[in-house]
Formats: sequence, C-alpha cells, structure tokens
Amino acid sequence: MTPFDYARPADRAEALRLGAGADVAYLGGGTNIVDLMRERIAGPARLVDVSGLPADIVETPDGGLMIGAAVRNTALAEHRLVRERYPMLARAILAGASAQIRNMATVGGNLLQRTRCTYFYDVEGSRCNKRAPGSGCDARDGFNRIHAVLGASEACVATHPSDMCVALAALDAVVHVEGPGGARALPFTDLHRLPGDRPDLDTVLEPGELVVAIELPPLAFAATSTYRKVRDRASYAFALISVAAAVEMADGRIADVRIAFGGLAHKPWRAAKAEAVLRGAAPTPQAFHDAAAAEFADARPLRDNGFKPALATRTLAAVLTTLTLGDAA
Repeated sequence: MTPFDYARPADRAEALRLGAGADVAYLGGGTNIVDLMRERIAGPARLVDVSGLPADIVETPDGGLMIGAAVRNTALAEHRLVRERYPMLARAILAGASAQIRNMATVGGNLLQRTRCTYFYDVEGSRCNKRAPGSGCDARDGFNRIHAVLGASEACVATHPSDMCVALAALDAVVHVEGPGGARALPFTDLHRLPGDRPDLDTVLEPGELVVAIELPPLAFAATSTYRKVRDRASYAFALISVAAAVEMADGRIADVRIAFGGLAHKPWRAAKAEAVLRGAAPTPQAFHDAAAAEFADARPLRDNGFKPALATRTLAAVLTTLTLGDAA
C-alpha cells in the first residue's frame, strides 16, 4: 500500500477544505476504498475521513426523507420510515454484503463503490481501461458472465455492484453534493456515467466534491415496492441481475410504475422504456413481457452473458406479478 496522509475533520467545512486539491479521497466506512488501496488500484496521497460527520435521517416537509451521507447502511435499512414508505430500499440494502459490512458501510460510500470486475482487480495480469485508461479491456473477450448487456462500450463492459443504488434509481432520489464550486443537487440517475471512452470516470462528481446527503422524494405508491436479486449463491454474492420496482394500481390497471435493474450496466439502470409500456396497461404476463422486450431491444450480450435479458425478463415478470396482486412479500 502506498503511504498516505490521514485526516479526520471536525465538520463539513473542514472536510471540504481538506478534500480540495489533487489526489485526495474521502473515506466513509472504508469497505471499498481500503480494498482498492491494498490492491494498488487506488493510491490517494490523502484520505479525509468523513465517517464522523452528522448521520441523520430527517423527514422533509413534503413527506420525503433526507438521508445524511454518513448514515450506515444498517441504520438506513432498519429505519421505520424507510421500511414503511420505501421497502424496496430496505430490502436492497439487506440483499447486499454481510451484516458486518453493512454495519460499517456508509450511504455516501455505497454510491461511490467501484466495479467488482475480475479484470479490474487483476493489476498484474489483465488490461483494464477503467483501471488504466487506454490499456484495453480483457473482459470483452474473456470470461464475461457477470458483465454488462446495456449501455456498455468498446472500452468497458463492467457493471455497477451496488444493490442500494438500484433502489435509489427507481425512487427518483436526489444526490446533494458540496465542493469547491459550491452546493448542487442532481438526480440520482445522472450521478453515474456510462463508460463511453472514459470508463475510469464512474460519476459526474468534480474533484473535491463530497456527497453530503441523499433525498428521497415523497412517492406514496413506493410503499408497494420490492427488490429482488438473482445471484449464483445466496451468501453475499453480487447480482447477476436485480430488479427494484414499485407499482400503483387503479381500476385494475397499472396507473404508475417505477423500475430499475442492477447487474446489467455500468450504472444502475432506470427502465424508462419498460415503465412507458406498463403505464395504463392491465397487469398481464404479456404486458410484462412487452415491457421487458422494449427495455432490452438494444441489449448487446457478450459470449458468456446472453442469458441475462431472458433472466431479467422473468424476474421482472415475477416481481410485477407479486406487486400487482397486492402482496409485496
């Protein structure tokens, strides 16, 4: 591990001051950045520990929630209002990692975790444009069973690893950040980038910007929501595919719907095309199939992951069937 300076600021203003400049990284729970440093994938000259900043979950005046970036994943999943109003988020968090990791990991850190692509971690033996821009992508012609089928590029076919972020994408969350240029808020679906020719850039954050909070807007029908994860083993595996969905029914039809997929792209994938097909439709197997077909029309499977669109289609149908029958359990 490369030597580095460590700083633990007393407040947000000090954190932003210490986080300014080149080659600085913010430290939350350390469940990803420390691994990256050990593997010599990341080597910041300074770590600014923001895990001690205020960790509050506050109800907003309009009935949403404002979640501090330093909130631990376990605390968020166990919060009464999250479980009641946004059950897909609680279930997504509980589907990810072990209890020990959830107890350490912060909400802000979860947003910024990097891919678990094997070639990304193989520093000595593999080419990876995300780790070393311009070196190539060995995953394209390698073992690519877990890789992207949507939104990938010639430069990168890695997938985003987070479960929580899939639910946040479906819930129209807003990310609040502060940095040298001041404060700004951006839609969660705009936070992460597709790879294009710069897969080394995971997000649109500017140098020195700090995620300070995630806002969940009020969405009454999010109470009828769930998260389903399909993986190779039940114990702490990353998703082959996952689905976060919420449904509002009226007069026997789908009045409104939110859907996001995990395990399919470089970022949590908001399924806008599928949603458009489903709004106003009767909740039938054919409607669910048509919605998935619209979403996956542009899918580009690789040699080993051609099963993903069909698996995602079946999982989406199962989730929507459960929700529209009025039982999200």
